[in-house]
Amino acid sequence: MSRIAVTLGAFLCLAGAPAFAEPTPVTIRAISKDAKFIGDSMGGVRVVLTDAATGKELARGMITGATGDTQKIVVAPRGRPSAISTPEAAALHLSLDLDRPTLVKAEAVGPLGKPDAQITVTSMMWLLPGKPISGDGWMLEFPGLVVEPSWRAVPAGFEVAAKVTLMCGCPIEPGGHWDAAKYEVRATLYDAEKPLGSTTLAYAGKPSSFAGVIPHPKPGAYRLLVTAINSETGNVGVVERQATVTP
Repeated sequence: MSRIAVTLGAFLCLAGAPAFAEPTPVTIRAISKDAKFIGDSMGGVRVVLTDAATGKELARGMITGATGDTQKIVVAPRGRPSAISTPEAAALHLSLDLDRPTLVKAEAVGPLGKPDAQITVTSMMWLLPGKPISGDGWMLEFPGLVVEPSWRAVPAGFEVAAKVTLMCGCPIEPGGHWDAAKYEVRATLYDAEKPLGSTTLAYAGKPSSFAGVIPHPKPGAYRLLVTAINSETGNVGVVERQATVTP
């Protein structure tokens, strides 16, 4: 047999040989826009990883843990490539068996403990077999605010209160890392699509608490819309409830 034939035969054998998958560690984190990591205190975040080309599911799991170190995440200036995560910071640690470079799609839903504020965040990243994504890892940013309203009848009218936090549960308060003065919170009562009254909810003396009164709406069943916004960061929270005004 000629040397050329032997060489060609060896090449064909190698070409037909199956590729061997390599364990590829991946760390995934969910971070609240303008704030800290989303973890146990907000019910965690559910993540599904798929092959973007085929749609095949590669792995799934929950991001759990603590919100992280406020000093490192929020206060200290960030340098490159310094990490902002600490060992206790919320994360999902997975290992994928990859046999080729793979474009992976992450779909994350959360915070699971706050259904009214839940959103879905998607992202894509190329992963190479055996090359870990570690440290801060693959960070998925969750914009938005969590708004939790309550209401009652008072002599002045219809009082609306709202607890407003970042998606990580981080508190809003005067002069804090998340300054209450930068947030506008508003409540509006609607009869179908017709607004009956509206009021600004002012800071109410406790972290993340806001309150205001809509003067003397007529008794009835209405739709209550509460919105919150930080115009500097673009963070917005919206919640809608059915509310009854009693005499």
